[in-house]
Amino acid sequence: MQTWWILFAANLLLPLMMLGIGGWFGKHPPRKINHFVGYRTPMSMKNEATWAFAHRACGRLWLRLGAALLPASALGMLCVLGRGEGTVGTVGAGICLAQCAAMLGSIFFVERALRRAFPDGGARRDKT
Repeated sequence: MQTWWILFAANLLLPLMMLGIGGWFGKHPPRKINHFVGYRTPMSMKNEATWAFAHRACGRLWLRLGAALLPASALGMLCVLGRGEGTVGTVGAGICLAQCAAMLGSIFFVERALRRAFPDGGARRDKT
């Protein structure tokens, strides 16, 4: 039973972090482009406009993913309550892998939104 509680708590961490970081990035993206904090891809780091857009898009997506993954993860773990450690461990690992896949898959959607919003690749236009 102790293993179930540990995995239950561990499997709620990523959705909770996605909710928290998604809410934060959606409203307060990092002000300056940097290589340490934030949604850092070559396209998002082109200029301030792509940087802000990428963080808003990622924030909104992570809020939705976190809101969907949180109850799904809890429900998945509740389905194995009282089962053996092997079953609990296997289901817990599967849930964790699904969460990681969803988080990493969000990169595809944010990059696609960036390409649609900045068809010129985020290049700066000189005003003449």
